[in-house]
Amino acid sequence: MDTPVRTITDHIINPANDKLTITVTDAPGAGGANHAYLVAGFEPANNPSTDGLRDAGSNTAGQGILFQNGPIAEVGVNGITQEVLLAIVADRLRSFQAGPFSCRENALALTKIEEAMHWLQQRTLARMRRGVEGTNKA
Repeated sequence: MDTPVRTITDHIINPANDKLTITVTDAPGAGGANHAYLVAGFEPANNPSTDGLRDAGSNTAGQGILFQNGPIAEVGVNGITQEVLLAIVADRLRSFQAGPFSCRENALALTKIEEAMHWLQQRTLARMRRGVEGTNKA
């Protein structure tokens, strides 16, 4: 059976995001979430930061995002987490806030991202206390 492809459009608001496509490329896993996404619609050759990612497959006009799939205790670390993506976005917003693009909206967005990270960490700590972190148990 073919994996259903789904497109995410929540990000579309301006000319840059209008050109970027986010495609879910796998079926939901045991927890109901997907694990593979493809972001496309950009030209990495035009980005001066591409040199730092040469070994990461930046010669394509898309970037795959692969999330952890399966219990870490059973399959090891095989993808990234929501926390990793939030940490990257938080770092970018902190950098903007320390530079010439500091603004109220960035500060509020950063606060909410930090709050999201806090609650995800609290979930992990609670799972650790129950002895189910890294498993498919609730």
